[in-house]
Amino acid sequence: MTAIVAALDQISVAELRRRGGLKWTYAGPDVLGAFVAEMDFGTSPAVEAALRDVIARRDFGYLGPAAVREMAEVVAAWLAREHDWVVDPARIRPLPDVIKGLEAAITVFSRPASPVILPTPAYMPFLTVPRRLGRQIIQVPMITSGGRLALDLDGIRAAFRAGGHLLILCNPGNPAGRVYTPAELAAVTDVVEQHGGRVFADEIHAPLVYPGHRHTPYASTSSAAAGHSITSVSASKGWNLAGLKCAQLILTSDADAGTWAAAGGRLAEHGASTPGVRANIAAFRDGGDWLAEVLAYLDGSRLLLSDLLAEHLPEVRYQPPEGTYLAWLDCRGLGLGGSLGGFFLDKAQVLVSDGPAFGEAGQGHVRLNFATPRPILTQIVRQMGRAAANR
Repeated sequence: MTAIVAALDQISVAELRRRGGLKWTYAGPDVLGAFVAEMDFGTSPAVEAALRDVIARRDFGYLGPAAVREMAEVVAAWLAREHDWVVDPARIRPLPDVIKGLEAAITVFSRPASPVILPTPAYMPFLTVPRRLGRQIIQVPMITSGGRLALDLDGIRAAFRAGGHLLILCNPGNPAGRVYTPAELAAVTDVVEQHGGRVFADEIHAPLVYPGHRHTPYASTSSAAAGHSITSVSASKGWNLAGLKCAQLILTSDADAGTWAAAGGRLAEHGASTPGVRANIAAFRDGGDWLAEVLAYLDGSRLLLSDLLAEHLPEVRYQPPEGTYLAWLDCRGLGLGGSLGGFFLDKAQVLVSDGPAFGEAGQGHVRLNFATPRPILTQIVRQMGRAAANR
């Protein structure tokens, strides 16, 4: 056992509450947090050193062009090293978060007033942001293929025929944890090309992929995919930096780069924070060893969760995710009805994310974040099991 892994097991609930973050303070002092997508493990020493350097230099002003260039070069190097994807650093632009990237994809790159196509279950803001921008959402529930969730290509075709123009593709998937294969991505490209569509590829969880699987950036698969997609990435999930407000938008076509410049893309870029950019640089450049150890810990935790559910919630169906630290739990076998999230909060004092928030396909499910110390994960599942047994 490494020093990092041993330290993770020693983190207490009291310490997590003292940190003051949303996950451990939102629902009150007696509730175990397993909802919002952040880890309980701090971040890489390289990131901590970079943030101390920001303080030492008093670098608290607006984001400067030199930092943007350095970030783009480091991210491009990471993409080439980890994913064999060669991207011109000039095409990597700063954003405060992935949601700002989605907003840009809708308002700048999709046909005006066209519906947005969304495979579900899907990250909750993907259901609210398009509506806030005046767009209809065509939900396409995922199907089961080979014992795991898969994209419904026929449903996506029908959505394009119904007028949809922009497809949101989350890979690795949140909440389902799928890491799509090159063949699956190529099939998506064919459908999109047949209908003159666009793709917003959310690849924020790309650093968090387990053995036996490999993340393939959608835009890297073909010139056609690169031509009709824009991609958003960030160190925020892999290195636990969500509060620092930094992501990257990758423009892989000449036309889109020109549109971004002409449409005033710098307005969307405004809001990426200087500390966030410096933290992303440190994570992508120097944080690989820390990430590898944490990912190994998470790999053990996703398998531990299988054992815990079998012991305490045997009616719940669970397929360990291929990527992310999010478990998508099928609780329909419990026969509870109503809000499962509300049930586990009221009866188990555990805050998970309620399935319907992820779309119509989420009925009867909850999302559980297992990026917590294993003793706490064990406590979470035990409390949920006791609540279900006493229902």
